[in-house]
Amino acid sequence: MSRIGRKPIDVPAGVNVTIAEQSITVVGPKGTLTKGLHKDMKIVIDEKTISVERPSDHKLHRALHGTTRSVIANMIQGVTAGYVKNLELVGVGYRVNKTGDKLNLSLGFSHPVEVIPADGIEFEVPANTKISIKGIDKELVGAVAAKIRSYREPEPYKGKGIKYEGERILRKEGKAGKKK
Repeated sequence: MSRIGRKPIDVPAGVNVTIAEQSITVVGPKGTLTKGLHKDMKIVIDEKTISVERPSDHKLHRALHGTTRSVIANMIQGVTAGYVKNLELVGVGYRVNKTGDKLNLSLGFSHPVEVIPADGIEFEVPANTKISIKGIDKELVGAVAAKIRSYREPEPYKGKGIKYEGERILRKEGKAGKKK
């Protein structure tokens, strides 16, 4: 048995979970999320817990067991607490400002980069070198953060670029043949 897959998921008060034919819908104080499920996975809803069961020990079923449980747990956490990804801009002249709900990034290009938020995503700019991405869908928050980071990934020599908060950039030494 999967260690993660066999753990029951606690459903907090104020969260409603319904299962349709091959999808699950979670409604909570922050919003509603719907995801498709694999047809073989069996979801059992008790009063305050949800369990995921697999039909056999087939390799696919073993792989889907823990994944399905994690997806449902992430949906419940998303509609109750939400998710946040923080990015930092490192480099001379690298700045961000928010106009309306859009982000304008100055990243050393000849033009500013404009980022329009996807549905369910909210941007905050606590400082001119920090971005906070908030939403209820963990997958979408991570995808938007990765997209913004891809505009200027951190380079290994000076560490300039857009990085996740707390990310450690492996630094390289400059030219080895240069003498002082």
